[in-house]
Amino acid sequence: MSRKDQVRSLVQQLAGEIYNYIKENEARFKDGKVPTAIIKKELELNFVCVPKANKQHGAKGWVFAALARMLEDQEKIEYQKTGNRSFCKTK
Repeated sequence: MSRKDQVRSLVQQLAGEIYNYIKENEARFKDGKVPTAIIKKELELNFVCVPKANKQHGAKGWVFAALARMLEDQEKIEYQKTGNRSFCKTK
């Protein structure tokens, strides 16, 4: 397997873990929609995304955002934004 294929496989595995987490936690919420803030907090998915020499004000949820988008593109989850809050639900 090429290095590129290996990296893509690992990223897909990460997305699969996010999917499994969402599916397992839907029952905790009345409408089955898991708040993305909860996902990022419980899985500790906030990271700084710039080199140390650059400035960023705190960690952000960019890892989760990329993985959630992959799952959306694969039609495995629904993403909904309501006001300042966002939610995910499996299909």
